Amino acid sequence: MSDLTACASRVSRLRELMDERGYDAVVLRNNADLRWLTGAERTFDDEVAHTALVTPEGLWLHTDSRYYNTFCERLGADTPWHIDQLVIGAAAWAAERAREERVRVLAIEDTVDLAFYDELCVQLAKASIAPSLPRLHGDLCDLRMVKDDEELGLLRRAQEITDEAFEHICGFIKPGLTEQQIRAELENYMLSHGADGLSFGTIIAAGPNGANPHAQPGEYVVREGDLIVMDYGALYHDYHADMTRTVCVGEPSAKQREVYGIVRRAHEECAAMVRPGIIGKDVHDHSVKVISDAGYGDFYGHGLGHGVGIEIHERPGFGRSWNKPVPAGSVVTVEPGIYLPGEFGIRLEDCGVVTEEGYVPFTASSHDLRVIPV
Repeated sequence: MSDLTACASRVSRLRELMDERGYDAVVLRNNADLRWLTGAERTFDDEVAHTALVTPEGLWLHTDSRYYNTFCERLGADTPWHIDQLVIGAAAWAAERAREERVRVLAIEDTVDLAFYDELCVQLAKASIAPSLPRLHGDLCDLRMVKDDEELGLLRRAQEITDEAFEHICGFIKPGLTEQQIRAELENYMLSHGADGLSFGTIIAAGPNGANPHAQPGEYVVREGDLIVMDYGALYHDYHADMTRTVCVGEPSAKQREVYGIVRRAHEECAAMVRPGIIGKDVHDHSVKVISDAGYGDFYGHGLGHGVGIEIHERPGFGRSWNKPVPAGSVVTVEPGIYLPGEFGIRLEDCGVVTEEGYVPFTASSHDLRVIPV
């Protein structure tokens, strides 16, 4: 059942934006935005099958027979949303609602596809109305940056399952297993211990494969002395966890320990910088400086981190292009890495919330290099 208080607050934030901009209504189709506004957990999938119209006084949601009963169950009898499953195209439905509500300014989030936009224009004309159609340029994404208490609770639970899976997999790994076998065990553990799904395709990258930041697990057979980069997360009630730990099968070499120490230092110094109002790029730039000063700058090319929530990659960011302040209440990753082609890779990632006191990780697993006994 959706949290009516939390969802009412989210709708109120959207309506405040509408009032500031002079919008009579907003039409939305992005599943993540709709999940956030409605609170309908474990209802949305990969299909763009739903359309919402929000006005200062009303909330309408159009879906189809595949989802209608689930929406009714998830939202409950007291929901303020008017849910229907009329057999009508999404654009025609939105145009009819706009006509009934006498909408003159109809804002559209720029995540809608061009075909829907074109059809909406046609249907508005058929309905004999001609509202202006200003664009929302990621405004819902900006609103979703600041997590409420319900969201933080779901994110923490997702991470708890993810941390528990790390402890389990460290007891499972041994020489002779393939990356795919390790992946299967890790994902099965999460799915059988509370996860509703996976945050993304699990990365298990052993030995030289670890030098590819987004390596796909394959038939590589783990050997003693290999580092294994494991980047994965549990999905819980539509909220994502994201964590990376690098373990060593047997005792690491001096070089492996040296590089791990550099990555750890970059991670912990950057995490200590995080506070409300910090510019994301500044934190990323510091991670580059730490790694470059140690002589490995050519082997670290990705951004330091990203927002996490209903989507695995959200705003704000800790990357070279994020020149905006990071707000309190946002949930972000910190994940520097060093990747040496033909040798190994190392990444260390936590996910946590930005508070007035600084960065508070949800991730509980130690930053120490975990050695798998052989």
